[in-house]
Amino acid sequence: MDNIEIYTQNKSLHDEENQAVVKANSLIQQSRFYLTAQEQKIILYLVSKIKPKDIELSLYDFDIIDFCKVCDIDYNNGANYRYIKQTIQKLRDKSMWITHDNGDEVLYAWLDSAIISKNKGTVTLKINDLMKPFLLQLASNYTQYTLYYVLAMRGQYSIKLYELLKSYQYKHRCEFELDDFKRRLGAEKYERHADFMRFVLTPALTEIENLSDIKVSYNLYKTGRKFSRIVFMIQPLTAKEEWEKRHKNINKKLNKKNTKG
Repeated sequence: MDNIEIYTQNKSLHDEENQAVVKANSLIQQSRFYLTAQEQKIILYLVSKIKPKDIELSLYDFDIIDFCKVCDIDYNNGANYRYIKQTIQKLRDKSMWITHDNGDEVLYAWLDSAIISKNKGTVTLKINDLMKPFLLQLASNYTQYTLYYVLAMRGQYSIKLYELLKSYQYKHRCEFELDDFKRRLGAEKYERHADFMRFVLTPALTEIENLSDIKVSYNLYKTGRKFSRIVFMIQPLTAKEEWEKRHKNINKKLNKKNTKG
């Protein structure tokens, strides 16, 4: 493989990673779901393919190797087709609850269909048409961010928390009852506060601090002897801070690759 081909492939991957994810705030703030980090990346990669002028949710075709690279799937594994099929089937079989403004709770599937063509080397996916109000023709009350910031995150709670905080960035502040906050993250099983901090909040905020385009701090408040409320303060990075963080993370990736090689 010559240098021009390597450059072309790297540029293509770079372009894919820098697409915008745009979602209605209601989808971010009022949904309840349980997806792995990898499953979330697949959905967000799909969402990043939607164009501002789209009026329908299309079938999206992906080169299977590019799809694996972006979604953090081991594409060098000889069993990758079987693994991709398993991963997409699990995602197709999962759903989420969204609470509407009138109080109704509605169950939505993520995907309408999935096609994997081993001969063509492609993956074709379609987002559920019922998701159109949350993803198409959004003129207000939406959140936009660059796909790049979530692709390097490993924790399922990191991505969900980043999206949630990003949706309140314009306010610079958001507040939650702690039990409701756990439900929003899908982390209700961590009943002990120490476990919630250790396995959910601390690692998620660490990834957000190291990888994303926002700065976050928080305060916890008690009712009696029990922590009952959490308040976040959110600030966007300056353009300079954002560039420096990206440059630092790119160098880390390069050093990691060189070490492996």
